Amino acid sequence: MKLAERVQALTPSSTLAITAKAKALKQEGHDVIGLGAGEPDFNTPEHILDAAKKAMDEGKTKYTPSGGMVELKQAIQAKFKRDQQLSFKESEVIVTIGAKHALYTLFQVLLNPGDEVIVPAPFWVSYPEQIKLAQGKPVVIEAKESNEFKLTPDQIEAAITDKTKAIILNSPSNPTGVIYSRDELQAIGDVCLRHNILIVSDEIYEKLIYGDVEHTSIAQLSEDLKNQTVIINGVSKSHSMTGWRIGYAAGNEAIIKAMTNLASHSTSNPTSIAQYAALEAYSSSEEEVETMKKAFEERLNKLYEWVTDLPGVSCVKPKGAFYLFPNVKEAATNCGFNNVDDWVKALLEEEKVALVPGSGFGADENVRLSYATSLDQLEEAAKRIKRFIANHTA
Repeated sequence: MKLAERVQALTPSSTLAITAKAKALKQEGHDVIGLGAGEPDFNTPEHILDAAKKAMDEGKTKYTPSGGMVELKQAIQAKFKRDQQLSFKESEVIVTIGAKHALYTLFQVLLNPGDEVIVPAPFWVSYPEQIKLAQGKPVVIEAKESNEFKLTPDQIEAAITDKTKAIILNSPSNPTGVIYSRDELQAIGDVCLRHNILIVSDEIYEKLIYGDVEHTSIAQLSEDLKNQTVIINGVSKSHSMTGWRIGYAAGNEAIIKAMTNLASHSTSNPTSIAQYAALEAYSSSEEEVETMKKAFEERLNKLYEWVTDLPGVSCVKPKGAFYLFPNVKEAATNCGFNNVDDWVKALLEEEKVALVPGSGFGADENVRLSYATSLDQLEEAAKRIKRFIANHTA
């Protein structure tokens, strides 16, 4: 039986592929250090676990509204008001099965065949695939490393056609960890307003920002930009709840209604217990979030120092998320490899360090290192990479 063309065209996730290979080596008894993780290494905070247990004990295990429980929507509304001074109506919020599902559902209701979506590269691996699944066309624009992997208004202007329907902004970014400033967002927003382009603002890493940098949502800058933006977020990264699968979208009422209607025919509703857990996450202290953030910042500073000390490696220092995205092209070439993908494979085979090749993110010269693991593991990984480079350039 022939499969649908839309799934035959999908590119497998490079993140999942390297994770699967690392797990297989671990099962064979190898001492593998995996730096491919896209999730915090902390457990979900205890009070959130307790809230989920309480919900189960009280029998809150039935269907909920397709767009999410009213109580959780209200907590999300309050979160927007508290954190970003943004006001959304209940009808402008949908709770989804993770932020990934929010994006998938949004593209399904937004795109017609041939509609174009501007995607800055490096990009999160699922953006282009989700656009293609909705019969849209991802228009990938290289955000230059020399500009800290940020798109410029001129680049966006040059990519716009009469088929351009949306642009994706991911700040803080996966995989680069870079953050757009308020002025940079305003300049991009002006272009989008002038051409009536919807802004898909993926803010899943908003709580993981380091130094004196502040998170700004493009929707905060003006009422016009708020009306032109759909914000994507969730509790996965901020509260270490990746497996709970609770995300949400907030924006134009007609778009949110369409997303809710689609969800009613595809998923029925997000898991009730997970929604009660997310409700607790947004209704209580963020002390654990701050603790996790401090640990990530310490790791970032150490790992950045170790990585930039590696021969043939350069790196833009990130200001958010929990990834480094160094350029290792020179190191790979000096080691005798034709490309970075081969360098990554050999590193895993020889030194048992798992990185994610940048090719899956639209950046062939880079690799993604997650520092969602202990400092000891990160230091050991850096030592192994240094030894690997020395062995191949001796």
